[in-house]
Order: sequence, then structure tokens, then C-alpha cells
Amino acid sequence: MAKNYADVSRAIVAALGGLNNIEAVTHCMTRLRFVVKESASIDNATLKAIPGVMGVVHTDTQCQVIIGNNVNLAYQEVLKLGTPNSEGAAPVKRKITLRSIGAGILDALVGTMSPLIPAIIGGSMVKLLAMVLEMSGVLEKGSSTLIILNVIGDGAFFFLPIMVAASAALKFKTNMSLAIAIAGVLVHPNFVDLMAKAAQGQAVEFAYIPVTAVKYTYTVIPALVMTWILSHIEYWVDRITPAVTKNFLKPMLIVLVAAPIAIVLIGPLGIWIGSGISALVYTIHGYLGWLSVAIMGALWPLLVMTGMHRVFTPTIIQTIAETGKEGMVMPSEIGANLSLGGSSLAVAFKTKNPELRQTAFAAAASAIVAGISEPALYGVAVRLKRPLIASLISGFICGAVAGIGGLASHSMASPGLFTSVQFFDPTNPMSIVWVAGVMVLSVVLSFILTLILGFEDIPVTEPAQPKPVTDDANSANVNLSKV
Repeated sequence: MAKNYADVSRAIVAALGGLNNIEAVTHCMTRLRFVVKESASIDNATLKAIPGVMGVVHTDTQCQVIIGNNVNLAYQEVLKLGTPNSEGAAPVKRKITLRSIGAGILDALVGTMSPLIPAIIGGSMVKLLAMVLEMSGVLEKGSSTLIILNVIGDGAFFFLPIMVAASAALKFKTNMSLAIAIAGVLVHPNFVDLMAKAAQGQAVEFAYIPVTAVKYTYTVIPALVMTWILSHIEYWVDRITPAVTKNFLKPMLIVLVAAPIAIVLIGPLGIWIGSGISALVYTIHGYLGWLSVAIMGALWPLLVMTGMHRVFTPTIIQTIAETGKEGMVMPSEIGANLSLGGSSLAVAFKTKNPELRQTAFAAAASAIVAGISEPALYGVAVRLKRPLIASLISGFICGAVAGIGGLASHSMASPGLFTSVQFFDPTNPMSIVWVAGVMVLSVVLSFILTLILGFEDIPVTEPAQPKPVTDDANSANVNLSKV
């Protein structure tokens, strides 16, 4: 039955303490992400009990409300309620601790990247379509149609720094046009050409300061850090510029200060950080091999629960850009996503609760077909506990199989039935067999494990019985009918 997301959104905002307690709101593929001022003002019990809310995750000042695949409908209704922080209260100053710094970095990364995921997935799938059409012989290599398809697919990745800057500008509440303009410098054709020459040994400097050779296309961290710095530069430039000159002097100074900092310092630093994270992740993969994929397959649902899974997005993007494929995180998601789907199918098969059966079937379809696992995770697995254990066991085993098979993704779409083509290797036809085997094993194994472990079924709530009509009421009805 279709939900009334207007009522759901009003109830969510009320449980969060009203608009005055909300600093910002955005959404990803399944969650509403609220930045709140006072966590103590949240009524958690009421929030979790709202029909349509599958779960709630708290990370420092952020409250993530899991809605499911129709999260955009709820998000639009939230926006209709008014502007967060619209009542003029100043944002609360928070203590600076290691925990708050870590939570702030995670919040910035997730809050910036989540709105970009649809564009990244869309581009990835177009690139996969081009690959399939070339592999099948429908389009010849070098044909203009194939080239244009690849350009369409690459658009979101090539201009990723600009997209990150725009999203981060909203997150950090700074001027979006200035953020885009500065990020645009990093992917300007002349600058890209200059960086290519620098990579070949040509000396490049700006105002006598050496410029490190860096390729910024397909990158996330440089534009993200640059936009955060921009938010502070804008504040200080605004304070020192006279009012009569603000229209022209303020933006000029901001660009002149921020762009060189991005080119000389922030850009290279961001690349080194991103490369360091990637090197760490794949060094672990190099030492542990298939076991690292198995461990990731077991941990993935837990990472999703905390929102930590988005930390791997920049690493996956950079790895695919540099090597053409990613062989640790993405293969582990096959078993994780489809295992949650298999467990949900088992719950739908065994439960006596019609409402739970409907929820479990829908969640299973979402996880298995589309690779969107949150409905299965929050609507079924976490809710019933033991299906989650079955999914974690299955995710470990299936991750091990995917690792042994050497599966790697050429895209970063959520692994599911429709997106399994991203794991097909044109040079290795057996990759198709391995992918199919892992997917079938994930569903079947988690289904069986869930039936073996069992779960405490949710009792069916009996509808309230209508109050029996008394003789007096019958008499009154009769009398009224005669009037």
C-alpha cells in the first residue's frame, strides 16, 4: 500500500525536535540525512515507531532515517515543511575532540558524496552498456556511436571535481558558483595539458612556487578539501573588504587566494591522502587475497548500518580510474547484498505475518534485482536479528568464493542481478560463470541458513473489533429511520 509521505515526513521532523533543531537535510539512495543541533531533543522511540521508517542511525550530530527506495518522495515532503534552521537560532558550537573531528570528516565525506551517487551509477552503467555492445559486436571498436556512449558514461567521472565542489558548497554553506569556478580550474583543458607536461618532467611553477604534477579528473578529496577551505576564505575576505567594493573585489580576492592554494597545496595533498587510503586498502588485499574479500563481505552490512560504507567511494572511483577495475570492495558486495535478499526471501516464506511477508518480498526484490540492500537490512534483518547473522555468514563465504574467482568490477553500481554485467571480464569468459555462481550461492545459502537459525516471528496485530450495537442504539436507528 502506498504510504502518505507527507504525514511520514511531518512525524519525522516532529520527532527530531522540529525544524528549529535541524541545521540541514539531504538524502542518499535510501536515507534521509538530518544534521541536528541537539541530539537530546530527538524522540528516538517515537521516531523508530513511525510507519514507513525502517530504522534510525545516529552519528554524532547526524541522524539518518532509513526510508527505502522511495526516500526522494519523503525528502520532497520534508522540504515542503520549511527551511531547516529557519527560525534564526545560531548553530551550536561543539567541543573539538578526536571523536568529533572523525565524525565531522565522515559527515563531510558522506554528506558530499551521497547526492552524487545517482550520477556516478548512471555514468557507470552507460560505460558498461558501451562495453557490452562492443563485446557482442553490435558496435565496432572506434565507431562514433561507441565513442559518444563512452563520453556520456565518462562525463560524471571526468567532471567529478566540479560535482564534488557543488555538493560540498551546499554542505559547507559557501558560495557554489565560486566553488565550481575554482574546481573548474583543475579540469580546464589548458591546465590538464600543463599537468601532463609536468608529469613528463617539464618544470611548472606559479609565482615561483613549484606545482606538483597531478591529474584531477576522477578525484574527490582535492575538490572536497578545497571547498572546505573556500568556506573559511570567503568568511575572512568578506570581513576585510569595504562594502562599496564587495561586488567585484570580494569574488576576485576569493578566487585569487583559493585557486592557487588548491593548485599548489590542497590538490596535491588531497591526491596523496586519496592515494594513501587506496594503497592501504589494496595492500591489505594484496597480503590477504581472497580472505580480505570474505571479511569485507561479512562486514559490509555492518558498515552500511553505520554509514561507513561511503568511505570507500573515493577509493573505488580512483582505483577504477587508474586500473580499470576494482577487486576487493565491489566483489564483496555481491555476497553481502544478495545474502540479505536471500534471508528476506526465507522470512517471507516462513512468516505468518502478512505485513512482514509483503515487506520481506519487496526487500528481497530490491536487494537481489537492484542491489539496494537497506530495505532488507533494516526492514527484515536487523528487525529480526537472526536473519542478519545468516546474512553475515553467507556474505563471508560468498565473498571468499568471489575472491578465489578473482572477480573485479569495472563500475561502481550496487551489485545486483541487473548490474552483474559490471563484473564480466572481456578477456576471461569464465568470469560470467563465477558471477552467476556467487549470486546463486548467496541467495540459496542465506535462505537455508535463515531457515536453520529461525527467527522470532512478529505476531499479527488483531484489528479492533467494532463495538456491538445495543438494543437502545437499534431502537434509535429504527426511530430515526421513521423520521
